Amino acid sequence: MTEIKDAKNVRLFALNSNEPLAKSVSDKIGLPLSKASISHFADGEIKVTIDESVRGCETYVIQSVSNPVNTNLMELLIMVDALRRASAKKINVVMPYYGYARQDRKARSREPITAKLIANLLEMDNIDRLITINLHAAQVQGFFDIPVDHLQATKLFAKYVQERELGNDIVVVSPDHAGVSLARQFAEEIKAPIAIVDNRNDEVRERTDQEVPEYVIGDVKDKVAIIVDDIVDTGVRMNLSARALQKFGAKKIYGIATHAVLSGNAPRVLEESPLEEMWVTDTINLPAEKEFKKLRRLSVAELLKEAIVRVHNHQSIHALF
Repeated sequence: MTEIKDAKNVRLFALNSNEPLAKSVSDKIGLPLSKASISHFADGEIKVTIDESVRGCETYVIQSVSNPVNTNLMELLIMVDALRRASAKKINVVMPYYGYARQDRKARSREPITAKLIANLLEMDNIDRLITINLHAAQVQGFFDIPVDHLQATKLFAKYVQERELGNDIVVVSPDHAGVSLARQFAEEIKAPIAIVDNRNDEVRERTDQEVPEYVIGDVKDKVAIIVDDIVDTGVRMNLSARALQKFGAKKIYGIATHAVLSGNAPRVLEESPLEEMWVTDTINLPAEKEFKKLRRLSVAELLKEAIVRVHNHQSIHALF
């Protein structure tokens, strides 16, 4: 446990999308959330007011760019501008979920690279550092010319799996070939083999009528299969992967995703899937209507607390990667 040093000039701010998580982080650090007012004009314009002095302070703004994505992004950018104009010494953005990270390259002609655009906007807003968790693609770090602390939720999930005592016949499953690196990282943490759902449709996330993949690479028969992904959005890919594993003889199937986007009817899709449980973190605040019986939420508050304290204390955060 790392304790914060000389905290009198540290300020923590929470915007609307991450208020419960931010409150938990502030409690663990032992600092109250600083006061700021966020309001909207009649036409939707956002107004942010910092309600206490931040002159010469090191500030941390906690905000996920999640639904409503564009509103949360603008609130963050305007908050940073307000802090800079109020003479904050340093502005560190803590973005548990980095929205638009899925658009990290040109997959087709005439497409934007929106993850890079978000990086440009944050740097133009003169932030000093970004702290985030499980980027959709690690190379997004390279879009920035400022320090980026890319934290991993792998150990959090690994500890939870070990506490559940699921047995020695666990296999970690990637839902497609692109996710093998993340699956391997988790498999190494819990000392388990990996398998891959041979899903060759790149657009499976966007569709709801896909056939169950016909092949699984690796042995899953009579094993406890844990599907590992960074984001669960529509729930379609997680559902199809679980059905493929069920077809190939897995005796129990669990799902892991760091970021619970859960768009549309994703809760129903996952509830009706072959999954025993769906494990996510609280990087995205979920409204009550997005909760479902199979959902299990783990908190990243301790992870973020450690990162903030170590950054402030000028200590290494290598252990959090």
